[in-house]
Formats: sequence, structure tokens, C-alpha cells
Amino acid sequence: MGLSLADSFVTRRTRKGNFLNQIDQLVDWTPIEKAIAQYYAPASDATGRPAYPGLLLFKMLLVGLWHGGLSDESVEDMANANLHVMRFLGLDLEDGVPDHSVLSRFRTHLTAAQAWDGLLEQINRQIQVHQVTVTKGCHIDASITHSPRKPRTKPAYEVVNDREDRDDETDAQENMSVIETTQPGVDTEARWVKKGGKSVFGYKQHTVVDDNGLVMAVETTAANRHDSQPMLALLDKAGIEPGCRLHADKAYGSQKHREALKARGIKNGIQDKAVRNKPLTARQLQRNKLITRARYVVERTFGSQARWFGGKILRYCGLAKAHAWHVLQAMAYNLKRLPRLFVESLMRQEKCAF
Repeated sequence: MGLSLADSFVTRRTRKGNFLNQIDQLVDWTPIEKAIAQYYAPASDATGRPAYPGLLLFKMLLVGLWHGGLSDESVEDMANANLHVMRFLGLDLEDGVPDHSVLSRFRTHLTAAQAWDGLLEQINRQIQVHQVTVTKGCHIDASITHSPRKPRTKPAYEVVNDREDRDDETDAQENMSVIETTQPGVDTEARWVKKGGKSVFGYKQHTVVDDNGLVMAVETTAANRHDSQPMLALLDKAGIEPGCRLHADKAYGSQKHREALKARGIKNGIQDKAVRNKPLTARQLQRNKLITRARYVVERTFGSQARWFGGKILRYCGLAKAHAWHVLQAMAYNLKRLPRLFVESLMRQEKCAF
């Protein structure tokens, strides 16, 4: 008797090729293909040959991340040599493989069209079909992504400390004495911030995840923006509903945010912050510990993205491309987690049936 889909996941889930088969069985690519087609409608090339479908190129980007954050050139080589990858991409042995420059232009085209956030929503809808929620729970945090195109000299302005105690309504740049300088090859939209006593140049990935650690929405800013500034926009993008509890560290604590959460019917799970001459009570300290235990899932998400995809260092310049990189990682992460979460969901359903 043949193995069921669930049995196959349990017995063979560690094999890379089988992972791609699992994703193909779990995901209906048709809605995603239609979503891509809204932004990318390839025409024939100069020789009259039909252009490569957008879904093929999108899958190639995912394959590159799932194999450790490969360059476009390496993804092209893998698509030519790896039979599991070819099957996932829907290619036959005699089919041509898109050149790495085609892959780069595709990513740039979707970035210019601001298509990535909508594709993340489509991926999450596919995950929800399998009773794996991407809506339950709400945990928010930010992580710094380094830009390799930093100035060769020290920053010509004061560098603010990340998460320093300041009014979260004030742009970090207003706390600097900025001296505008331009150097060839420098990422002009990235900014410096001091993290752990060291100056870091890059961007911030602001992320909200559910109780499984699956990414619901992403915002990207320069690294010197305070963690809390995009919070409300991020909650709107994620569609957080009334009754949900938001867990966040003390960097997000402010009167404005407490009032905004109350007005939206969202429960306040932000850690309490001590103020001068007013230390935290024993009850507040205990509450902070409980919140820390609850919000570990967002730290795990950041850590896994860094290990699996090499996600801490950008290969591209500019805020829009940094955001595209962050959202691509989110989609690759959610899909990578899907097979195991699917099996766990089936096991829970079987347990409830008994």
C-alpha cells in the first residue's frame, strides 16, 4: 500500500528534493501566477522566442534562498544541473533555463512595481488553506540588515544608539548633526546606527509574526529609524484584528501606542519600561518575563532567516531593493516551515478525533 501524503512528509521530510515535492503538493501556484501576471507580462525576445513565465522566475528566486541564499548565477547553474530543482520549476531536460540576467531583471521589475507585499499575502493564503494559521497571535520586532556598500570613512555625523530612550515620534535623523557627503558606490539610502557599541550601516527589517513565527507583514526602513516608528503601519498591513494581543519589547512602549492599541481593540502585551526615579515593580518585572517567553518566536524567525538564507547581509543597494529582499526571505521562510507545520496540524486533528 502506498504512503499517504502525511506519511510521506513524516518519513522523508529531511530530503531536499522531497521538500520541493512537498511544496508543490501543498501550494496551488495558480493564484500566485495570476498575481505575478498583474505586474509582469513577458513578451517575446528579439529573436521571437517566447519569454520565460513569471512563475518560473519566482520559483527560481525561492530555490536560491532555500539553498542558502545563492547568487543569481548559482541559481542558474543549479536549474541546469539539479533534477529535483528542474522538476520543481516545471522544466524538461531539453528546456532552456533563464539566464541570471533575466532573473535579476525580473526581481528589479517586481520591486519597481511594489509587488512583493501582495505576493506574501498570496503565499500566506495558501498556507491557511491547510489549517496552518498566519493570523493567530501577534509578535513584533526589528532586525538590522547590513549593507556592504558602506562609506570607506567614518560617518560624518553623530551616530544614534539603537533603541535609546527617546521620543519614538522623533525621527532619529533629527537627533544627528548631519553633514551630507557622497562617495561613489555608497548605498545612499542606508544609514548608520550604533548597535552593541559598534556602528552598523544598513537597514531595519520590521516584522510581525504569528504564534508559529510565520511572517505576516514586513516594513523596511533605514537602520537609524526607531523600532517603534513603523509599528502602527505594520499592524495595518498585517490586518491585525481586535482581540489579538500584541507582544513587543519595551522599545515599543509609548503613550501613543498604548492609546492606539486600545482604540483598535488590540490587547497590550508591550513590556513595561522603567523611567527615571521610578523603577519597575515586582509585578511589572514578572509581566515582562512572561512577555519575553511569548515573543521568542519573532527572535527565532530572525535567527532562522539569518542561518538559512544568509539574510543579515544585503547584495543590493537602495531601500526598495532591501524591502524586496526582506519580503522574499519572509515568503521562503514561511514555505520552508509549511511541511512540518502541516504534519503537526494533521496530528492535532487526528488527536482531537479520538
